[in-house]
Amino acid sequence: MTENHQDTVSVTGTPTASRHQQRQQKLKEQVDQRIAAATQDKGLLLVITGNGKGKSTAGFGMVARSVGHGKTAAVAQFIKGSWECGERNLLQSHGVPFAVMATGFTWETQNREVDQTAAEAVWQQAELYLQDPAITLVLLDELTYMITYDYIALDRVLAALLNRPAMQHVVITGRACHRALIELADTVSEVQSIKHAFDAGVRVQQGVDW
Repeated sequence: MTENHQDTVSVTGTPTASRHQQRQQKLKEQVDQRIAAATQDKGLLLVITGNGKGKSTAGFGMVARSVGHGKTAAVAQFIKGSWECGERNLLQSHGVPFAVMATGFTWETQNREVDQTAAEAVWQQAELYLQDPAITLVLLDELTYMITYDYIALDRVLAALLNRPAMQHVVITGRACHRALIELADTVSEVQSIKHAFDAGVRVQQGVDW
């Protein structure tokens, strides 16, 4: 193997330090160009959907990040509100307000009227969050179900999102997000399930699942 070839590929076929540095420098230039081209500031709408575990966890992570930077956040929590929530325990102690549906899963209440009334109360509070320019980030946790079940009208949700303060960020979580919300969103992530311990008969674990 010639000295020139040694500078490109090692005997194992792995790029040498010199070749690796060239590739990383090219990558850095591409990233720097994209950063330089991103000059707009605005409040973002983020959607985290899909059938996998971790959507609410990701949403709460952004709330924690915002609070960690000294910014304000608020949470409207649908569906799971009857459970003790580790994130709520932590974030409320740091001044984050919560509006909680608190009726649990729809298959537990089995009462559409009760669920719809509870959803309406939480949404009314969420609308206040979405009108408050002092709130940097609003998490609408599991909101997608409320639209799917027709507990909250899609038009009301779209109007609230479109009319919110210009620099306010909103995170929406839940399965089967409506196409209109996906089209409106700035960033959409889909969480897919590959394996889940619950499907193998493992009970949900405190600190991991709730």
